[in-house]
Amino acid sequence: MALQSSGVAFRKILSHFPEELSLAFAYGSGVYRQAGPSSDQKNAMLDFVFTVDDPVAWHSKNLKKNWNHYSFLKVLGSKFITTVQNNYGAGVYYNPLILCDGRLIKYGVISTRILIEDLLNWNNLYIAGRLHKPVKIVAMNENVALRSALDKNLKSAVTAAFLMLPESFSEEDLFIEIAGLSYSGDFRMVVGEDKKKVLNIVKPNIVHFRELYGNILQENPQVVYKIQQGRLEIDKSPEGQFTQLMTLPKTLQQQINHIMDPPGKNRDVEETLLQLAHDPDCADVVRLGLSAIVRPSSIRQSTKGIFTAGKNFRNPYLMKLQDLVASSSPG
Repeated sequence: MALQSSGVAFRKILSHFPEELSLAFAYGSGVYRQAGPSSDQKNAMLDFVFTVDDPVAWHSKNLKKNWNHYSFLKVLGSKFITTVQNNYGAGVYYNPLILCDGRLIKYGVISTRILIEDLLNWNNLYIAGRLHKPVKIVAMNENVALRSALDKNLKSAVTAAFLMLPESFSEEDLFIEIAGLSYSGDFRMVVGEDKKKVLNIVKPNIVHFRELYGNILQENPQVVYKIQQGRLEIDKSPEGQFTQLMTLPKTLQQQINHIMDPPGKNRDVEETLLQLAHDPDCADVVRLGLSAIVRPSSIRQSTKGIFTAGKNFRNPYLMKLQDLVASSSPG
């Protein structure tokens, strides 16, 4: 996994927060080495996600412990913060640019229920997409439904990637496709984030991707996994593709149906997927379906960041916008 000492450092950071977490993980360039502009791992910001069963209670305790982490929204209380968290963007509330134990961190809070739904159905592929890539699990309780959903999310990532790959490909090809799933249509990849980001994530971390997906690939009846050569072969027959399409997460199936279904026809999803399995453009349609999920959620989540960014967030344009919102709100 990540550097041995980092486990202790991460748990120490966790001790500054309320304990009731069903899952806590660290991710990004501060945890796993990346090539390119994010390669300065020692000084990189540490990104965390905290999954909590009861966000209102958790934020209430965290406001007492870490009042200064929150933006101007804190004056409206933990119920309001949870409403913003659950109902806007991708179900995550981020507190960015927090100094903790001498490290700059950012942490997002998501409800266990919303995370499980995203892992199973890919409602917005925001945190589910983060979890397609290697992460450092810092804390996890015995929630069977959550563990099962985490596993299903990885299997779904493999299936979606298979549909966009040729009959024969390398491990690296597969992992690049998987790591890119949650960037399909992400406007930040066009507007600012490094377009080579996916490649920079995968290349230095092939061994971690292998740890994450090795067993799933070996147990999958639709793939021949030649571990020694690092190559894979999959069934690209219409029957094979139909089986894969039928196991995709529900929201992706619905988006594909929406793309393929001519107006007024209202075919059921299975009929559409059967047609797509025979279509030479199958990979492109799956990619469009992913974009239709990712683009809206990435835009909404980034817009929400304007309001949830705390006092440490020093972008003058955003600060001006915060002031305007604060001055125009009632009371």
